[in-house]
Order: sequence, then C-alpha cells, then structure tokens
Amino acid sequence: MVNREIPRHIAIIMDGNGRWAEARGLPRIAGHRAGVRAVRAVVEECARAQVQYLTLFAFSLENWRRPEDEVGALMALLDQYLKRELSTLMENNVRLLTIGRTEDLPDHVRKTLDSVMRSSSRNNGMNLILALSYSGRQDILDAVKSYVHEAVRTGRGPDTLDGEEFSTHLATAGIPDPDLLIRTSGEMRISNFFLWQMAYTELIVTDKLWPDFNEEDLSAALEEFRTRERRFGMTSIQIKTGEKG
Repeated sequence: MVNREIPRHIAIIMDGNGRWAEARGLPRIAGHRAGVRAVRAVVEECARAQVQYLTLFAFSLENWRRPEDEVGALMALLDQYLKRELSTLMENNVRLLTIGRTEDLPDHVRKTLDSVMRSSSRNNGMNLILALSYSGRQDILDAVKSYVHEAVRTGRGPDTLDGEEFSTHLATAGIPDPDLLIRTSGEMRISNFFLWQMAYTELIVTDKLWPDFNEEDLSAALEEFRTRERRFGMTSIQIKTGEKG
C-alpha cells in the first residue's frame, strides 16, 4: 500500500555547509551561516505541511573534535540563531525541544536555549527538536545505564526489558520514531544519528549541499516518501489486507 500521508516525524542530517563555503572560496563559518537560512525555510515549510516533529542534527558529540575556532564560531552562531528565530517559532506555533548532552554547551548558549524553550513551551503546532552534542551510540549507552539503575532500585529482572520499555529511557522518550530521514550532500551514512530510532525509517539522500536545500527540495522528498511502501517486516499482501501473520 502506497503511503499518502505526511510524515509524522522528519529527521534531517544537515550536511555540506563546509563544502558549500570552500567551493566559493569562503571560510567554513560562511557555509554554516548560509545553512541557517535553509533551517528557517525548512522549519516554516514543515510547519505549514503540519509535520508534527522535525529533528535537526545540528551538532554531534563528535563535532567537539573540530578546530577550536570553528566550534566557537558554531556556538556563537547557535546562540544568534536561537535569539533571532524566536519570533519565527512563535509566528509558526512551533515548540522548541532539544536532545543530547546540552550540559556540554557554553553557559551563555545553554541559557539562551532554555529561555527559547520556555518561551515556546505553550506552542502546540510542530515540535522542532535540535540534536545538540548528540550521539546515537551514547544515547543507547545512557539508556542502558538508566534502565539498570531503575532495575536495581525497583528489583526488576532483565527479562522485564523489551523494546517499548527501552525506548522510554532514550533521549527521544515520548517522541515517535522518524518516518523519514533526509540527508544532504550525498553522503551515504547516518553518522551516529538515531541508531535505535531509525530501524524502519525511510531514507532519502540528496546531493544538494545543506545551504542550497530549499522548499522545493523538501517537497520533492515528501513526494518520494509518499511512493514508499512501509512494510515494517511484513509482506505487501499483509499490509494491503491488514493481516499481521
């Protein structure tokens, strides 16, 4: 059965800012600044399309290994983005959430982030989730530790753990798994992002570098998603008839 629905949850790996800048003889930070414009366009378009959750992989745990000056510039850009885009979030009824080790962020960025999340907390349209200092592997490790601590405290045995229970210990607890992942820049990998959550996510990779990604590219991805048959381990016949085996 062809899926005609808008994805409930879209996740995006926003890749290619540095290459976009280098191709133009510009410093890498210029690519990141250009990428912010693409963020605004995609957030507004997803809100219009009534996507319920949009997760942007904004900064990975591994990104702290980048040159210190680039990391500092990225943190300053994040702080500016949050302050500047609050009005856009409010106008589009978007609530801001975060996942990842946000305690790693500089104090002034964390304060700005907390302020914007509080200001947008009553918005009931789309949920915009920024993955900051996030690692899929670390998310799983943290979930295991959380479950073990809870099991020891409550006296539960290991046999009580199943996938549904485990998901409640992940950073995305209460958030549906992504229906669609979009990766820009043509790289064919998921870069330690949502390793548990993307078991049945539809993947779309575009050669477009992130600063060049626009509303038309998003619409094309949504149209491609509508042609996908999502079987979740079942057969096409089972999906069509509603049988579950």
